[in-house]
Amino acid sequence: MATILVVDDEMGIRALLSEILTDEGHTIELAENAAQARAARDRARPDLVLLDIWMPDVDGITLLKEWGATGLLNMPVIMMSGHGTIDTAVEATKYGAIAFLEKPITLQKLLRAVEQSLARTPAKPAPAPGGMAAPVHLLNHHAETPLTVEAAMTGGMGLPTMPVDFGPQAEQSFDLDRPLREARDAFEKSYFEFHLARENGSMTRVAEKTGLERTHLYRKLKQLGVDLSRNRRGGAA
Repeated sequence: MATILVVDDEMGIRALLSEILTDEGHTIELAENAAQARAARDRARPDLVLLDIWMPDVDGITLLKEWGATGLLNMPVIMMSGHGTIDTAVEATKYGAIAFLEKPITLQKLLRAVEQSLARTPAKPAPAPGGMAAPVHLLNHHAETPLTVEAAMTGGMGLPTMPVDFGPQAEQSFDLDRPLREARDAFEKSYFEFHLARENGSMTRVAEKTGLERTHLYRKLKQLGVDLSRNRRGGAA
């Protein structure tokens, strides 16, 4: 998984993106302005940066130009804006941005853009036993697709699925001699655990199968006490 730097002056957006991407198995660094972004970039050496355009001290385009001019733009950058235009997207890609996302950012577009951007650069190999680097296999067969403004605004492809350590149980027995709400919660918990197992832990596919928007699905699983950590093995997602 990747280290992703999220740069946005809005605390709510930073928190939301951090929660979503952490749930996908990534390590997240946060910055609320250009000064913090510079420090976080030097300290964490992120694999990807999500960079807001409109910030109070230095705007995202200026910071992007600065990194490019000083040889520090050695990671993919996705620009974000709630007031973006085609001209803004063209300018951002001209100065090195790999994608442009309009706010409010849908989860599907966010995850696709992140996956596509990470696949365009070599991943950091994970240490293997004995100190040797394990081989890296890139999953995005669209990595060489030319970037257009339209593609930058819509992202790329789906994410790899997450392995799980429990199998689907299609048949369950429930204690019906209890209050309706408790019985319903027990059924819903088993229902979602079944689909998580069947879809190998892929939140995207579970959302599609159950007909829930992904943000609502996350809240529902947490409310029901579904152990999402069981959907990852050895830190993979």
